[in-house]
Amino acid sequence: MKRTIIDISNMELTEKVVTIKRVTKVVKGGRNMRFTALVVVGDGNGHVGAGLGKATEIPEAIRKGKEDAIKNLVNVAIDENNSITHDFIGRYGSSEVLLKRAPEGTGIIAGGPTRIVCELAGIRNIRTKSLGSNNKQNVVLAAISGLSQLKTPEEVAKSRGKSVEEVVS
Repeated sequence: MKRTIIDISNMELTEKVVTIKRVTKVVKGGRNMRFTALVVVGDGNGHVGAGLGKATEIPEAIRKGKEDAIKNLVNVAIDENNSITHDFIGRYGSSEVLLKRAPEGTGIIAGGPTRIVCELAGIRNIRTKSLGSNNKQNVVLAAISGLSQLKTPEEVAKSRGKSVEEVVS
């Protein structure tokens, strides 16, 4: 995955907690309880990221998850009808998320974790299907991986040395 530096100083980021898990570590003196929070942040305008925070308190885990998500923001190629530019399968671990472009008025047809990612990325029309593992963390990261690898017709035309009309037709 290519890394680009995204300036967040003038962005209005929205955060959503996907899942909070209680994790127990058994030690000599008993059990240590900690929490992990999977948080997705986005500006609703083509930027989205996910992060994992771990702490002994839930609010602290959410705060850490949000900070981690801001560090992992990616750009998403969105077309004129607020859908993605082409169909793609995002992969992470054993999770796969099929992302299909949709016409205006379709809405977001997606399961829980993928829906949150699409809403925060600013996508209004998309169809998705989660394939493989349904682990929430892997599904979120697979969706973000797929969205980050989308290319605009202009980028494809430039890489092939053709005009946009030749690529689109």
